[in-house]
Amino acid sequence: MIEIEYVVRDQKGIERLRTTDKKAADAYDKALETAERLADLLRQDAVLPGLAEHDLEELTIYLARNARQVERILKGKEAERATTADVAASPDNVTPLRAAG
Repeated sequence: MIEIEYVVRDQKGIERLRTTDKKAADAYDKALETAERLADLLRQDAVLPGLAEHDLEELTIYLARNARQVERILKGKEAERATTADVAASPDNVTPLRAAG
């Protein structure tokens, strides 16, 4: 059996996603590219100069992955509410479990 695996790396070469789903890999790659452009804009305009690089990366990836919602808000519209299917299908809605104690 042949299985094709897609690996998405950021501009620094750090592996960000590994999947067998080409569509998911392409979407995540596009989100990373958009996030980098957003981060460049925020750095260039010195918006949030005290924000740590890691936090800036997390913020811009979030904005890029939620571009449709951000666009609606910027146009003065309400954000669309996620359906139950959207919530279940989205890996962003998975919270890591912590050991009790």
